[in-house]
Amino acid sequence: MGIFDFVKSGVREMMIARPDAAKHLIVYKHPDQNVPFWSQLTVDSDECALFFKDGRYVGYLPTGRHTLQTQNIPFLNNLVNKFTGGDVFIAEIFFVKTQPVRGVPFGGPLESMEDPILYEFVTPRIFGEFSLVVVDPVRFVVGYHGQCGGSGDNDVVLSWIKGKFFMSVKTVIGQVCAQQQKSLLNLGGMSMELGARIVQSAPNLEEIGCKILEIGNFNINFSAEDQKLLREANKARGEARRGIGVAQDSARAKQFELDQRFQQDARYVQQLAGNWQNYAAGQAMIGAGEGMAQGGDGSGVAGLGAQVAIGAGLAQAMNPAMAAQGQPHFVPPHLQQPGGYPGAPQQGYPGAPQQGYPGAPQQGYPGAPQAAPAAGPSIEQRLERLADLKNKGLITDEEFQARKAKILEEI
Repeated sequence: MGIFDFVKSGVREMMIARPDAAKHLIVYKHPDQNVPFWSQLTVDSDECALFFKDGRYVGYLPTGRHTLQTQNIPFLNNLVNKFTGGDVFIAEIFFVKTQPVRGVPFGGPLESMEDPILYEFVTPRIFGEFSLVVVDPVRFVVGYHGQCGGSGDNDVVLSWIKGKFFMSVKTVIGQVCAQQQKSLLNLGGMSMELGARIVQSAPNLEEIGCKILEIGNFNINFSAEDQKLLREANKARGEARRGIGVAQDSARAKQFELDQRFQQDARYVQQLAGNWQNYAAGQAMIGAGEGMAQGGDGSGVAGLGAQVAIGAGLAQAMNPAMAAQGQPHFVPPHLQQPGGYPGAPQQGYPGAPQQGYPGAPQQGYPGAPQAAPAAGPSIEQRLERLADLKNKGLITDEEFQARKAKILEEI
């Protein structure tokens, strides 16, 4: 009996509902698109009913029993078939579960992905089970209907959902490893964190109006070949990082040594030498003295004299201001004599003009105060100053003993 015969027969009502045999399906599609006015549509407490026409969403009915008439449900005006005198709606009706679907098992390999730290391509494998809920029935039916509509089989629907779930897991793993700079080798200890991130946001499932509620027994692993590949790459990376660390530590140690030497030199200049020129001259003489202590390149008295001359020459060259001011040259204590040393140049020369002239005014005058002769610090003062520097940590014990010996040699 056709639809026209049905309408003409005077039958005004039809009962529309999900049959008991289809109660378990996530999506059930009513088989008949021709729905008479005044039909009674029953929506169970765990679902909703969606109306589509020509592939476009038209309206939604919540839980309850509904009489299909335009006065009660305005969107039905868009479904009226005028060829039947306005007594029949033409629509596809989908019943969609809105309660959670629990205990859905999953397992298998993800697509090949690159480790963001070790730069090796491997294929992670995931196993476990999840619970999901349809949060956007319209988006779910649109996506589902385009893929496997009319199948009437939960296995087909869940297989489609699992495919989206696997793509979401791969996306989340990539995001977490990139953000935290972790290798895929660390995934075994990140199951709880990854599960929480997938529950929070599963991009590919949001596209079809689904949400993961929880993930249980979540496990991520690799094949033996992939595990070996990652471990070897991680070993090579560790060796490279250790080499870099050793080089950095050596550079820091060298820089610390240079800093300490600079600070020590600065203290010597400030406390002892007075300026950098005097300090440089002193360093040159110390270097010559160390060379003499080691025997130098020469031998005997000739070599010793050459090294003394080199040290004195370096000191004079590095401190021209000292030489220009007429400051005395260094003379070993055992060669010092009153009024100079053997071979020292004599003041004046034959025929040199004498200081003063007949009738020249004499320096000073009777009773004028005589200028006290300039006197340097005494031996005791110099030893006290040296001890003070040692107590303040400005010189070491070895430097203190060396300088103390030099001062005592002058007695």
